[in-house]
Amino acid sequence: MESSSHSPARRGLGGGLAIPAQPLALTANRKLDERRQRALTRYYLASGVGGLAVGVHTTQFAIRDPKVGLFEPVLSLAKEEMDRVGREVFRIGGICGETKQAVAEAALLKTLGYDAGLLSLAALKTADDDTLLAHCRTVGATIPLIGFYLQPAVGGRVLPYAFWRRFFEIESVIAVKIAPFNRYQTLDVIRALAETGRQDIALYTGNDDAIVADLVTTYFGRRIVGGLLGHWACWTKSGVELLKICQAISDTVPAELLATGVAETDRNAAIFDAANGFRGCIAGIHYVLQQQRLLEGIWCLDENETLSPGQREEIERVRVAYPDLSKPDDDFISEHLDSWLR
Repeated sequence: MESSSHSPARRGLGGGLAIPAQPLALTANRKLDERRQRALTRYYLASGVGGLAVGVHTTQFAIRDPKVGLFEPVLSLAKEEMDRVGREVFRIGGICGETKQAVAEAALLKTLGYDAGLLSLAALKTADDDTLLAHCRTVGATIPLIGFYLQPAVGGRVLPYAFWRRFFEIESVIAVKIAPFNRYQTLDVIRALAETGRQDIALYTGNDDAIVADLVTTYFGRRIVGGLLGHWACWTKSGVELLKICQAISDTVPAELLATGVAETDRNAAIFDAANGFRGCIAGIHYVLQQQRLLEGIWCLDENETLSPGQREEIERVRVAYPDLSKPDDDFISEHLDSWLR
């Protein structure tokens, strides 16, 4: 595997990209809706995203269940659409499970031409650091790795500073998605990377509750360069623009940008169902996409995974409260939806 800091995978992420996490389009009987799955990908690409993450938490980990059998089909559909777009799009696939499964998923991603794997450690909840790191090194022998600090509320596990300090010594690691929704744990990751001295690993925020704060702050001499976010799976075009604004900040952060950060946190609380421990986070994304007619319904693979009581009203509240952040995307989708659904 090419490990140079000048490798294409490292160069692709290092400049900072807006990367949405791909949802799963289902029919009412919970089968893949290929037409709308393609339309979602076309929407993201038309919005100007720099990359796409497929087969990740937002896509629903259950696509790997043999009874569901959607892991490879969803990856392949996204690949086909990215192949057609006529520009470079950084391709990230989710990797889950214990080592045998994770290596097999990494091999599939490589075969399909994906650039890197976002490595979830949720399946190794009781493993010690030595076991976790051996797992990461083994998977990283197949495909470049993006570390993933997934918050425990949605299936992740606590990963302390000591783990991250050693994780960043693995040569195949090219980036990390920091998504614990916790400022202390966020600092653990960034400090660990800063203390390695490595400049060839890119920092990405996955903290959908603190997007602007993450993107405009310098931590231990390092900047978070981009976002890999479920929050950007809806109202994506405004997310792409927000990243550009944040990347242009080199000194004083304008008060209006900080206010936008508060608005984004408020919107995310509604979409991700923070009031109910994030139980409706995927359904919340689906609801926004349904209202924009990109999805036919909010169905998830698990029929019990749906909006929480009051969540619909909260999403409608933030839609009305922040029209500058929602209406441009709504109008953009309305203008182009018919062509994306062809």
